[in-house]
Amino acid sequence: MPTGQNGPTGQRKSTTGRLDPTDIVIMPSRDDRRAALLLVLLAVAGLLARLAMDTTVAPGAIGYRPAPVARPARDSVAARAGRLARPLERGERVDLDRASVEELARLPRIGSGLAARIVADRDANGPFGSLEGLGRVPGIGPKTLDLLAPHAAFSRPARDHPGAASLRPLAVNAATEAELMSLPGIGPVLARAIVEHRRRHGPFRSVDDLGRVDGIGPRTLARLRQRIRVP
Repeated sequence: MPTGQNGPTGQRKSTTGRLDPTDIVIMPSRDDRRAALLLVLLAVAGLLARLAMDTTVAPGAIGYRPAPVARPARDSVAARAGRLARPLERGERVDLDRASVEELARLPRIGSGLAARIVADRDANGPFGSLEGLGRVPGIGPKTLDLLAPHAAFSRPARDHPGAASLRPLAVNAATEAELMSLPGIGPVLARAIVEHRRRHGPFRSVDDLGRVDGIGPRTLARLRQRIRVP
């Protein structure tokens, strides 16, 4: 073999014929390369695991903390919609002497408009105290009261209003729809039906004649006797 060329072992001879240590080339084997690659992968995996589990922040480092999720305020649109959408649970009762419009609207056949009317009446005239007292709200009739009975509660006694006993009965043959709606158990539908019946068949001759109007039964009629007058 010529002088100065690589031998079969990867060693190169000098011009003097001796081996030069600085010219020795060590060729890594395939197993060595696999072992080195495995060590690199293990180191990377360990670093990623440490970053994922370590919640501490090094001294002087700036830590990142995600902003808290904003919750809607109690009177926000989202909060009110959530309360309205919450159905009544079995056996749950709503205190009609204290409940808000949103809570009242969860009751059967009580929409937001009627719930607002209930609160307005309660603010003006005091607590209802019972289902009978709730019947003074225009638009709440016997059928609605029957549906409300399993879910209604009353925590405050009804109060007497000065001058309530001296209220003059309403002349049913001359009353307008708006005036008829002030009667207990008479809402817009029944008030319109009374006026229409009066227009078609003439004036009522007695309080009992109101029973001929569709939607007015014995219970409603009993509640109206002291509040209306006929001729």
